Amino acid sequence: MSVERTQNIEGGDEKATAAEVTTMAAAATSYPVAPGHRLNVRSGPGTGYSVVRVLSEGARVRINCQTTGTWVSGPYGTSNVWDNIGSGQYVSDAYIYTGSDGYVAPRC
Repeated sequence: MSVERTQNIEGGDEKATAAEVTTMAAAATSYPVAPGHRLNVRSGPGTGYSVVRVLSEGARVRINCQTTGTWVSGPYGTSNVWDNIGSGQYVSDAYIYTGSDGYVAPRC
C-alpha cells in the first residue's frame, strides 16, 4: 500500500505531490555563479556541447533539474553534475554555489 503526500498550493484547492513541491522549491531558489567567473551555458550536459550564451560575473541561476555529464573542475571542486537552467541550457555545477556536493534539484 502506498500513501501519497500532498500539500495545498497557495491560492487554490489544487494539491501537489511531495516530488512536485520539491521541484517547485528548487526552481524558486537561485544560486550564484562563482565570483569572478563568466560561465559558458551549453546546449547539453558536457563540454563537448556548443556554447549557447555566457553568464556574466555575479549572475544567479535557477536550477530546474540536474543530470550527469562531463567531469569539470571549478571553484567548487570537481563534479560531473550539470544544472539545467532552461530549455537546452546547462552549466557545470562546479561553478555554481549550491552549498552541497550532491543534488539540490530533481534529476533530469
